[in-house]
Amino acid sequence: MDAKELIARRVAQELRNNTLVNLGIGLPTMVSAYVPAGMVVAFQSENGIIGFGAHPPEGMEDPNLTDAGGGFISALPGAYAFDSATSFALIRGGHLDMTVLGGLEVDAKGRLANWMVPGKMIAGMGGAMDLVAGAKRVIVAMQHAAKGQAKIVPELTLPPTAARPASLIVTDLAVIEPTHDGLMLRERAPDVTVADILAATTAPLIIPETVPEMRL
Repeated sequence: MDAKELIARRVAQELRNNTLVNLGIGLPTMVSAYVPAGMVVAFQSENGIIGFGAHPPEGMEDPNLTDAGGGFISALPGAYAFDSATSFALIRGGHLDMTVLGGLEVDAKGRLANWMVPGKMIAGMGGAMDLVAGAKRVIVAMQHAAKGQAKIVPELTLPPTAARPASLIVTDLAVIEPTHDGLMLRERAPDVTVADILAATTAPLIIPETVPEMRL
């Protein structure tokens, strides 16, 4: 499997039955395709839908059914569409059990930067700040490095999304948990060594005596 599928499959292991989960733009939307068998999860998109599923089969796309990034989604039985005011009332009101967001950087304290790159045109800040502040659990799903540059860094070089740290970071190399003591390496990807992870990370990591392989 490729890096994005590996990340999405691992994040899906964090889902819990009968919960409300927001999936952010891009890679996080892939998580909806890997819900464990028998589990019921209500996926929310900030543009105003609860109860969406994976990308529809080719030729079955509906232009009225898209995620926040404009990607096609399917609607599961019982799905509910609503306006942005209601959507953000859910987010800001603390009603989300979990959000899964992409990331540009995460620092040694677990703080996320994902909403803008200085000097590049953006449509707006989106809902990432509200999601990090409002969801009960925040999972960052991103590739470990980009163009040879580490994305888990001592200090953010990009504008932070929020002061609150993420609950968990899932990359194509590792699962890392921000703790009061620092970033704790919890799991490594298949065929990836602890040395590989350290070489691709510039933030300090706490390495337990045993680091198990990722559950997929």
